[in-house]
Amino acid sequence: MSELTNRFRAIDVLRGLTLALMIVVNMQIGEGKSYAPLLHAAWDGMTLTDLVFPTFMFVVGTTLSFTLEKYERLGDAAVLRKLATRTALIFLCGYLLYWFPFFSVDAAGHVGGAPIAHTRILGVLQRIAIGYGAAALIVHYGGRAGAICFALIALLGYWWLLHAFGDYSLAGSAEIRLDKLVLGEAHMYHGEGVAFDPEGILSTLPAIVNVLAGYLAGRFIRDHGTNGATITRLLLAGVVCVALALWWNTVFPINKKLWTSSYVLCTVGIDLGVLASLVYIVPQAKDPRWTYFFEVFGRNTLVIYLLSEIAEKPLHIIRIGQHSLADWLYGAGFASWAGDKPGSLLYALVYMLSCWAVAYAMDRKGIYVKL
Repeated sequence: MSELTNRFRAIDVLRGLTLALMIVVNMQIGEGKSYAPLLHAAWDGMTLTDLVFPTFMFVVGTTLSFTLEKYERLGDAAVLRKLATRTALIFLCGYLLYWFPFFSVDAAGHVGGAPIAHTRILGVLQRIAIGYGAAALIVHYGGRAGAICFALIALLGYWWLLHAFGDYSLAGSAEIRLDKLVLGEAHMYHGEGVAFDPEGILSTLPAIVNVLAGYLAGRFIRDHGTNGATITRLLLAGVVCVALALWWNTVFPINKKLWTSSYVLCTVGIDLGVLASLVYIVPQAKDPRWTYFFEVFGRNTLVIYLLSEIAEKPLHIIRIGQHSLADWLYGAGFASWAGDKPGSLLYALVYMLSCWAVAYAMDRKGIYVKL
């Protein structure tokens, strides 16, 4: 059976739902022109947007619970080769995405090269790649017990590292210090006004736990089926995780940009609840109802994510008068008649639906790109 038919449809729906939301939040115009839930929390705390990335990591883990077993039938060397190749390719895609379009245009319209010395090294796809590769190795060699042990050590160890070598602020965290030392400021994210990478080296450690949690959830569903007892136990596990996260939040704040351990538990708890709900409401038999919209996204996730990011860049490079094409489309096409915040949401929804149209065409032609 193909990977598409040998996997619970709820996982494709969850992955597609996550990608759709990811595109929408990525296309928001910015603070003051977007609804608060569609923006990241300024620092501590969490919004709907802050749930998107860890959910993507979680779904990577649920998918791993199906694919790793297939690789393991080929032998240990084949597993390592497959994992290394896929991890490297996803990481490379992420790196090239930040370098793209490989040139820059200054305010006067002069075109120059985009030096590799100023290209960001870590990022969203890079974190997914490392999380996937590390989680796969952990469960391949350590099984479920190894995954649980690593999760406990990583979450507690990360808490200790941040507490022992800094504080929980933007400028004083061990996270930013390590990244500056290893990566250098030129290769870091500067969206916070300073060199600070929300997908930095140290915070990748707890992020791996999101992937492992997805793997354990996927294995649990495979072992116990989609009956009421399974759904109930997933929901209870989610409630426990969120309760622990809220307790931990009192001493180690929920913070997406530092990817704190309390943030991991909170997002895992919510994801368990969402997955349990989808397992309950999404039929396993072929059904052309609402699920198909998200399944289309879920079947070519990486390609459509790359498309959504690549296609956005020319919108900010091409100029119409004093404005970028993106600002002009937002202002003239949406905000002028709908208002700032509704216009920002509509602009993002139209962009997301345009990406969906490409995914739909690929699905109709049976094109599924897997690294």
